[in-house]
Amino acid sequence: MIRAEIIAIGSELLTPSRIDTNSLFITGELNRLGVDVVEKHVVGDERARLIEAVRIAIHHSEIVILTGGLGPTEDDLTREAAAEALDRKLVRSPEQEEILVRRFQQINRKMADINRRQTFLIEGAKALPNPYGTAPGQFLRTSTGSVFLLPGPPRELKPMMHEQVIPLLRPMLPPQVIRTRVFRVTGLGESDLDALIAPVYTKFANPTTTVLSAPGDLSVTLFARSSSEAEADALLKEAGDPIAQLLGERVYSNEDDPLEVVVGNLLRRRHATVATAESCTGGLIAARLTEHAGSSDFFTGSFVTYNDLQKQQLLGIPKDLLGTYTAVSEPVARAMAEAAKKNTGSTYALSVTGFAGPDGGTEENPVGTVFIGLAGPRETKVRRIRYGLDRARIRLLATQAAIDLLRHELLQDC
Repeated sequence: MIRAEIIAIGSELLTPSRIDTNSLFITGELNRLGVDVVEKHVVGDERARLIEAVRIAIHHSEIVILTGGLGPTEDDLTREAAAEALDRKLVRSPEQEEILVRRFQQINRKMADINRRQTFLIEGAKALPNPYGTAPGQFLRTSTGSVFLLPGPPRELKPMMHEQVIPLLRPMLPPQVIRTRVFRVTGLGESDLDALIAPVYTKFANPTTTVLSAPGDLSVTLFARSSSEAEADALLKEAGDPIAQLLGERVYSNEDDPLEVVVGNLLRRRHATVATAESCTGGLIAARLTEHAGSSDFFTGSFVTYNDLQKQQLLGIPKDLLGTYTAVSEPVARAMAEAAKKNTGSTYALSVTGFAGPDGGTEENPVGTVFIGLAGPRETKVRRIRYGLDRARIRLLATQAAIDLLRHELLQDC
């Protein structure tokens, strides 16, 4: 088995405001070549730690890919650290300097002397052209495998991965592919899901199975390894078909699409539209349904009515209905959905009202109680759900449950 490690470099990646998406992209590309990514590291702009990380990686894995830290500034340490870890010198490349000077001339900018740092290559390395930025990538062979240095900006890294890295790797690799089969699941807890499908997937060493969990959303992924795509697909079918049968309609996507994309596509195919009326979720359902381009095909509008007065003024909910049943009730959830449908002329409308906490709640409907309404062409349905006491989790779970309620309705209406 060919193993790979990825080292993402940059102190900014260790802050809460930046996410290392490059490693996810590289992993997907390597998996398609049949390469297992066995470790990923994020290392800040600290030379000693980076040297240590590279030294360990080249002894553990046949392929090591470093991303980031190839810029011209003093904190761009990847070239220097990788060279020291490999016990090689850095050598100035006149050819790369000429390419860099010409690039600055093309954009009518004078090249600062500091940019010349980007023209140094590790001894024995092959420069990888980067027409999308100023830092060339680098590729070199070691006694244990291959090392790649790639720029950090995704707009540079992604095309270089396709145009430079993969063509270099493919001839080195044995004929092996990794194929995946994904089940995106909602409406089931992680432990319940595992109890349901473990009797199937534990029978197989190939494919292997992983389960990832998010609030109200589970992802089951099967990984099959083989020398051919056909054989890998056959392995996925053998293990995956019984799992699909056990999960049934709880599977909302086999393409790894999020729930809101699946529902949007169902609405488009039926030439149907949806509106929302939200209280405790504060517009989260509308935000998810409109997050992706083209949502104007099916989304007509939203009402965020966070108090009783707004429910009366924007949706026309009768004051005596609110007084009799309170805002968190089945009749009010029903009225909200029907009003949103009527006011927008949509085919369907979703409503949510509940106690997200930490305050509020009654003896009958404590914190965590949520009513979800769905008004459709034939009838209006309301579900009462009781969640825990975590405010953020209540809002996320209610949003997921509402969108999934619409999914089930659309499947029945087909």
